[in-house]
Amino acid sequence: MDRRRERRLNLELPVRIWGMDRMGRPFAEIVRIRNVSNGGAVLAKVRSKVQTGDALDVQLGASRSQFRIVWMGPAGEAGIQALEMEAPIFGMDLGREMGTDIGMGPSIGLPRFFDMVGTG
Repeated sequence: MDRRRERRLNLELPVRIWGMDRMGRPFAEIVRIRNVSNGGAVLAKVRSKVQTGDALDVQLGASRSQFRIVWMGPAGEAGIQALEMEAPIFGMDLGREMGTDIGMGPSIGLPRFFDMVGTG
């Protein structure tokens, strides 16, 4: 049984990330984001030297928000969680029943339906 607090969308999108690496140098790069919820996601193919606890900015289309890295995985994976004061940038209303319109905004050009994952 999955104990996640929010439903996740099984999708993969390019996003821009930037911040300061563990050496205190600024970085910016395009990475892939997957396993998305309103409160977080998994970044894939991160090349910058970041670590758990680091804050970074994430931009999807014209929307951007600050996140904190909560875990690091193999091959450039990083789990990120939105900072409490930040509005969700993924434009998702996941509170509706599965199989209904989940509210992905047309502003980022996403299809209206996705497979839900990690909902227990």
